[in-house]
Amino acid sequence: MNIIFYEPTKKLWRSRTVLGAALALGCFFGAANHAEAQTVTPPPTPTLITPPSGNVPFLLGQAEGTQGYVCLPTSLGASTASWTINSPRPQATLFTKVFGQNVQIITHFLSPDEKPKDPTKPVPFGNATWLGSFDSSRVWAAVLNGTMVTPSSDLKACPNVGSIACLLLETVGSKDGPTGGTLLSKTTFVQRLNTKGGSAPAEGCSVATDVGKQALVPYTADYYFYRADTKYF
Repeated sequence: MNIIFYEPTKKLWRSRTVLGAALALGCFFGAANHAEAQTVTPPPTPTLITPPSGNVPFLLGQAEGTQGYVCLPTSLGASTASWTINSPRPQATLFTKVFGQNVQIITHFLSPDEKPKDPTKPVPFGNATWLGSFDSSRVWAAVLNGTMVTPSSDLKACPNVGSIACLLLETVGSKDGPTGGTLLSKTTFVQRLNTKGGSAPAEGCSVATDVGKQALVPYTADYYFYRADTKYF
């Protein structure tokens, strides 16, 4: 009688793959807390969206999400309307590759800054937030004045014409995870590069009767996280 071992072998292979992935992730995030997890090399960027000297990239997350828009009047009492970024309202999941598979490492959303960098300044109702999926550390960041560039085929870091802008954001608050995790809480700057999609819809918001409509437009992007370079201190 022939005995076929295919299914058990297949299941064993899958189990080993899952175990290997778990071990790899454990090593990855253990090292990340010491800023040694990835060799991260962002593409060259315009000075406008390049972090200042003394900051080094330590983590790359590849995002899939949506950009929110709301239809508002073009001016007070106007009969025309246009799409406006909603607050802004980013919603995205950031991934890294493990054994060729996407693994979620960060969630990106809008939330109140629970631990502002400068407690003397008024805190907006919400800031762009990145939450670590494994240690629950988080960082809040805001776009520096004018630190955004429009995608152009001439820019290697931001080549997809017609997509949302590439940005440099500075940390305005951070918080360690509940068990002391610091994967994201040491972040000083965040770059949003290689954006694709996410721009306002071309139609659906032009007259007063459209006011109040909302839209979620899919986008992808690469988010680079920076920390202070200890050799400068």
